[in-house]
Amino acid sequence: MGTELSLWLKFLNQTSIIVCTLTTAAILHTRSAGVVYFVTGAVLCSALAKSIKKAIRQERPLKDSGRKVTYGMPSSHASACTFFATYITMACLQLPVHPTFPSSIMFVPVVILPWTFMIVLSRVQLGHHTWPQVAAGTALGVCCASFWFKLWVDDAAGVKTTAWEVEAMVRLWLGQ
Repeated sequence: MGTELSLWLKFLNQTSIIVCTLTTAAILHTRSAGVVYFVTGAVLCSALAKSIKKAIRQERPLKDSGRKVTYGMPSSHASACTFFATYITMACLQLPVHPTFPSSIMFVPVVILPWTFMIVLSRVQLGHHTWPQVAAGTALGVCCASFWFKLWVDDAAGVKTTAWEVEAMVRLWLGQ
């Protein structure tokens, strides 16, 4: 980009690596079907954003004239990290704390919500996206997370939810 990035923007530019590392650690630490389900939803949300990008084909801002043309509508970073923030906040508010985590884990939204906001803002500041692109990505992330969480916890018309089915399958598989 020509100008030197601040340390904070450099950190936010590495969000993918940081989030993937923390997510892998959470999966390995909890060994929970619920955490794997959550991560699957985030991956599907990101894949949906990438599919929408290919359909809309709206270019990114022209900060680097030498780079190849890629599409930016909607921002897949914004959709993925907003999915994380929305789903985790809903889980902290509505689900019991997983036994492998301390009870203080329910305060994670106090960190993750501002961090997500800064990530979304940084996508524009770094020149990767426009405001409408990050707004669309944010809306997509919130919608996907809300749907995915509802699919996990709701008992619609007496039909067992995904959570019940997955947990029963895991108990059967483990012989419990």
